[in-house]
Amino acid sequence: MLLKRTNIHDKLLREQHRATSEAAVLKWVTNFIRKTPSSNQRILDNLSKNAEADITDFDFNLLDTKRIFNENSIKKICVNYRLRFLDTCFFKGTFPQEALNEIKDLEEEHQTILKGFKIMAPSKMFVLNKTDDPLLFAPMGNGHYYLIHKWGDDLHPLRKLTMWPFKSFENIIVAILLSSLIATALIPDGLFAPEQSFSQDVMVFFFMFKSIAAIVLFYGFALGKNFNTAIWKCQYDKAQ
Repeated sequence: MLLKRTNIHDKLLREQHRATSEAAVLKWVTNFIRKTPSSNQRILDNLSKNAEADITDFDFNLLDTKRIFNENSIKKICVNYRLRFLDTCFFKGTFPQEALNEIKDLEEEHQTILKGFKIMAPSKMFVLNKTDDPLLFAPMGNGHYYLIHKWGDDLHPLRKLTMWPFKSFENIIVAILLSSLIATALIPDGLFAPEQSFSQDVMVFFFMFKSIAAIVLFYGFALGKNFNTAIWKCQYDKAQ
Protein backbone atom coordinates (compact mmCIF):
# COMPACT_ATOMS: atom_id res chain seq x y z
CA MET A 1 0.00 0.00 0.00
CA LEU A 2 1.38 3.39 -1.00
CA LEU A 3 -0.30 5.24 1.86
CA LYS A 4 0.65 4.52 5.46
CA ARG A 5 -2.20 3.42 7.73
CA THR A 6 -3.34 5.92 10.36
CA ASN A 7 -2.25 5.25 13.94
CA ILE A 8 -5.02 6.88 15.95
CA HIS A 9 -2.85 6.88 19.09
CA ASP A 10 -0.27 9.07 17.37
CA LYS A 11 -3.01 11.43 16.16
CA LEU A 12 -4.39 11.66 19.69
CA LEU A 13 -0.93 12.45 21.08
CA ARG A 14 -0.45 15.27 18.56
CA GLU A 15 -3.87 16.73 19.28
CA GLN A 16 -3.27 16.52 23.04
CA HIS A 17 0.11 18.21 22.66
CA ARG A 18 -1.54 21.11 20.84
CA ALA A 19 -4.38 21.36 23.33
CA THR A 20 -2.59 21.31 26.67
CA SER A 21 0.72 21.05 28.51
CA GLU A 22 1.95 18.36 30.87
CA ALA A 23 1.58 20.71 33.83
CA ALA A 24 -2.02 21.46 32.95
CA VAL A 25 -2.77 17.74 32.76
CA LEU A 26 -1.05 16.73 35.98
CA LYS A 27 -2.82 19.33 38.12
CA TRP A 28 -6.05 17.28 37.81
CA VAL A 29 -4.43 14.13 39.24
CA THR A 30 -5.05 13.07 42.85
CA ASN A 31 -2.78 10.91 45.00
CA PHE A 32 -4.89 8.35 46.91
CA ILE A 33 -3.56 4.83 47.56
CA ARG A 34 -5.63 1.68 47.88
CA LYS A 35 -4.48 -1.95 47.51
CA THR A 36 -6.80 -4.71 46.27
CA PRO A 37 -5.82 -8.01 44.61
CA SER A 38 -6.63 -8.17 40.90
CA SER A 39 -7.64 -11.08 38.64
CA ASN A 40 -8.72 -11.56 35.06
CA GLN A 41 -12.32 -12.24 36.04
CA ARG A 42 -12.60 -9.17 38.27
CA ILE A 43 -11.10 -7.02 35.52
CA LEU A 44 -13.46 -8.48 32.91
CA ASP A 45 -16.38 -7.86 35.27
CA ASN A 46 -15.34 -4.21 35.62
CA LEU A 47 -14.97 -3.92 31.84
CA SER A 48 -18.53 -5.17 31.39
CA LYS A 49 -20.01 -2.60 33.79
CA ASN A 50 -21.46 0.78 32.91
CA ALA A 51 -18.85 3.44 33.76
CA GLU A 52 -21.36 5.84 35.34
CA ALA A 53 -19.35 8.28 37.48
CA ASP A 54 -16.48 5.93 38.39
CA ILE A 55 -13.06 7.58 38.67
CA THR A 56 -9.73 5.82 39.10
CA ASP A 57 -7.32 7.16 41.72
CA PHE A 58 -3.78 7.11 40.31
CA ASP A 59 -0.48 7.76 42.06
CA PHE A 60 0.65 11.23 40.98
CA ASN A 61 4.35 10.32 40.91
CA LEU A 62 3.93 7.25 38.69
CA LEU A 63 1.89 8.70 35.86
CA ASP A 64 3.10 8.81 32.28
CA THR A 65 1.92 12.21 31.02
CA LYS A 66 2.02 10.98 27.41
CA ARG A 67 -0.87 8.65 28.26
CA ILE A 68 -3.13 11.33 29.74
CA PHE A 69 -5.70 12.88 27.41
CA ASN A 70 -8.45 15.40 28.02
CA GLU A 71 -11.97 14.99 26.68
CA ASN A 72 -11.63 17.83 24.17
CA SER A 73 -8.72 16.10 22.42
CA ILE A 74 -10.57 12.79 22.43
CA LYS A 75 -13.69 14.43 21.01
CA LYS A 76 -11.76 16.11 18.17
CA ILE A 77 -10.13 12.85 17.09
CA CYS A 78 -13.46 11.00 17.30
CA VAL A 79 -15.18 13.66 15.18
CA ASN A 80 -12.38 13.76 12.58
CA TYR A 81 -12.23 9.98 12.15
CA ARG A 82 -15.89 9.13 12.96
CA LEU A 83 -15.08 7.11 16.08
CA ARG A 84 -17.06 6.56 19.24
CA PHE A 85 -15.93 6.96 22.86
CA LEU A 86 -18.15 4.74 24.99
CA ASP A 87 -18.20 2.62 28.13
CA THR A 88 -16.55 -0.75 27.63
CA CYS A 89 -19.83 -2.50 28.45
CA PHE A 90 -20.98 -1.58 24.91
CA PHE A 91 -17.85 -3.00 23.30
CA LYS A 92 -18.60 -6.18 21.35
CA GLY A 93 -15.03 -7.21 20.58
CA THR A 94 -12.72 -9.20 22.84
CA PHE A 95 -10.08 -7.76 25.15
CA PRO A 96 -6.61 -9.21 24.46
CA GLN A 97 -4.60 -10.69 27.29
CA GLU A 98 -2.06 -7.87 26.83
CA ALA A 99 -4.74 -5.33 27.82
CA LEU A 100 -5.69 -7.35 30.91
CA ASN A 101 -2.03 -7.66 31.87
CA GLU A 102 -1.58 -3.90 31.44
CA ILE A 103 -4.52 -3.28 33.79
CA LYS A 104 -3.01 -5.66 36.35
CA ASP A 105 0.38 -3.96 36.14
CA LEU A 106 -1.15 -0.49 36.54
CA GLU A 107 -3.25 -1.61 39.51
CA GLU A 108 -0.22 -3.13 41.19
CA GLU A 109 1.98 -0.14 40.41
CA HIS A 110 -0.55 2.46 41.59
CA GLN A 111 -2.00 0.33 44.40
CA THR A 112 -5.57 0.95 43.23
CA ILE A 113 -8.42 -0.60 41.25
CA LEU A 114 -9.06 0.59 37.70
CA LYS A 115 -12.74 1.15 36.95
CA GLY A 116 -15.09 3.20 34.79
CA PHE A 117 -13.35 2.05 31.61
CA LYS A 118 -13.95 3.82 28.29
CA ILE A 119 -12.95 2.71 24.80
CA MET A 120 -12.40 4.64 21.57
CA ALA A 121 -13.12 2.70 18.38
CA PRO A 122 -15.11 2.78 15.12
CA SER A 123 -18.88 2.33 15.44
CA LYS A 124 -18.72 -1.22 14.06
CA MET A 125 -16.60 -2.24 17.05
CA PHE A 126 -19.68 -1.77 19.21
CA VAL A 127 -21.78 -3.96 16.90
CA LEU A 128 -19.48 -6.45 15.18
CA ASN A 129 -16.54 -8.46 16.40
CA LYS A 130 -13.78 -6.61 14.50
CA THR A 131 -10.29 -5.30 15.40
CA ASP A 132 -9.71 -1.79 14.07
CA ASP A 133 -7.51 0.16 16.46
CA PRO A 134 -9.39 0.25 19.79
CA LEU A 135 -7.93 2.38 22.61
CA LEU A 136 -8.81 1.51 26.23
CA PHE A 137 -9.00 4.35 28.79
CA ALA A 138 -9.65 4.78 32.51
CA PRO A 139 -11.24 8.04 33.81
CA MET A 140 -9.17 10.33 36.04
CA GLY A 141 -11.79 12.98 36.71
CA ASN A 142 -12.22 16.56 35.49
CA GLY A 143 -12.58 15.41 31.89
CA HIS A 144 -9.24 13.57 31.72
CA TYR A 145 -8.58 9.94 30.78
CA TYR A 146 -5.56 7.65 31.12
CA LEU A 147 -4.69 5.45 28.14
CA ILE A 148 -4.28 1.85 29.29
CA HIS A 149 -3.75 -0.13 26.12
CA LYS A 150 -4.07 0.02 22.32
CA TRP A 151 -4.42 -3.04 20.11
CA GLY A 152 -5.60 -4.12 16.68
CA ASP A 153 -4.82 -2.63 13.27
CA ASP A 154 -4.27 1.04 12.50
CA LEU A 155 -7.01 2.93 10.66
CA HIS A 156 -7.08 3.24 6.89
CA PRO A 157 -4.93 6.23 5.80
CA LEU A 158 -7.87 7.81 3.97
CA ARG A 159 -10.39 7.41 6.79
CA LYS A 160 -10.17 11.06 7.89
CA LEU A 161 -10.78 12.22 4.32
CA THR A 162 -13.65 9.80 3.67
CA MET A 163 -15.31 10.71 6.98
CA TRP A 164 -14.91 14.48 6.49
CA PRO A 165 -18.38 14.96 4.89
CA PHE A 166 -20.02 13.42 7.97
CA LYS A 167 -18.46 15.79 10.51
CA SER A 168 -21.30 18.34 10.37
CA PHE A 169 -24.25 19.60 8.33
CA GLU A 170 -22.03 22.23 6.68
CA ASN A 171 -19.54 19.57 5.62
CA ILE A 172 -22.19 17.39 3.99
CA ILE A 173 -23.57 20.37 2.05
CA VAL A 174 -20.09 21.23 0.74
CA ALA A 175 -19.51 17.58 -0.19
CA ILE A 176 -22.83 17.44 -2.08
CA LEU A 177 -21.98 20.68 -3.94
CA LEU A 178 -18.55 19.37 -4.95
CA SER A 179 -20.01 16.04 -6.01
CA SER A 180 -22.65 17.86 -8.08
CA LEU A 181 -19.98 19.96 -9.80
CA ILE A 182 -17.96 16.85 -10.66
CA ALA A 183 -21.05 15.02 -11.91
CA THR A 184 -22.03 18.04 -14.03
CA ALA A 185 -18.54 18.24 -15.52
CA LEU A 186 -18.76 14.56 -16.51
CA ILE A 187 -21.91 15.13 -18.58
CA PRO A 188 -20.77 15.34 -22.24
CA ASP A 189 -21.56 18.55 -24.15
CA GLY A 190 -24.44 18.29 -26.58
CA LEU A 191 -26.21 15.54 -24.65
CA PHE A 192 -29.35 17.66 -24.20
CA ALA A 193 -28.85 20.16 -27.07
CA PRO A 194 -26.51 20.53 -30.08
CA GLU A 195 -24.91 23.58 -28.46
CA GLN A 196 -25.30 23.51 -24.70
CA SER A 197 -25.49 26.97 -23.10
CA PHE A 198 -24.43 28.12 -19.64
CA SER A 199 -28.05 28.18 -18.46
CA GLN A 200 -28.39 24.52 -19.45
CA ASP A 201 -25.22 23.72 -17.51
CA VAL A 202 -26.76 25.40 -14.47
CA MET A 203 -29.93 23.34 -14.89
CA VAL A 204 -27.89 20.14 -15.11
CA PHE A 205 -26.00 21.17 -11.96
CA PHE A 206 -29.21 21.73 -10.01
CA PHE A 207 -30.55 18.41 -11.25
CA MET A 208 -27.38 16.66 -10.05
CA PHE A 209 -27.49 18.52 -6.74
CA LYS A 210 -31.10 17.51 -6.06
CA SER A 211 -30.41 13.90 -7.06
CA ILE A 212 -27.33 13.52 -4.87
CA ALA A 213 -28.98 15.37 -1.97
CA ALA A 214 -32.00 13.06 -2.22
CA ILE A 215 -29.76 9.98 -2.09
CA VAL A 216 -27.90 11.36 0.94
CA LEU A 217 -31.14 12.19 2.75
CA PHE A 218 -32.62 8.77 2.01
CA TYR A 219 -29.45 7.03 3.16
CA GLY A 220 -29.27 9.16 6.30
CA PHE A 221 -32.89 8.77 7.38
CA ALA A 222 -33.26 5.13 6.34
CA LEU A 223 -30.19 3.97 8.27
CA GLY A 224 -30.55 6.39 11.18
CA LYS A 225 -27.22 8.06 10.50
CA ASN A 226 -26.07 11.23 12.23
CA PHE A 227 -23.07 13.56 12.13
CA ASN A 228 -19.76 12.79 13.86
CA THR A 229 -20.28 15.58 16.40
CA ALA A 230 -23.51 13.91 17.54
CA ILE A 231 -22.47 10.25 17.72
CA TRP A 232 -19.01 10.28 19.27
CA LYS A 233 -20.45 9.57 22.74
CA CYS A 234 -23.80 8.11 21.63
CA GLN A 235 -24.42 4.52 22.75
CA TYR A 236 -27.22 3.87 20.26
CA ASP A 237 -26.74 2.28 16.85
CA LYS A 238 -29.49 4.50 15.39
CA ALA A 239 -28.03 7.79 16.59
CA GLN A 240 -30.64 10.45 17.26
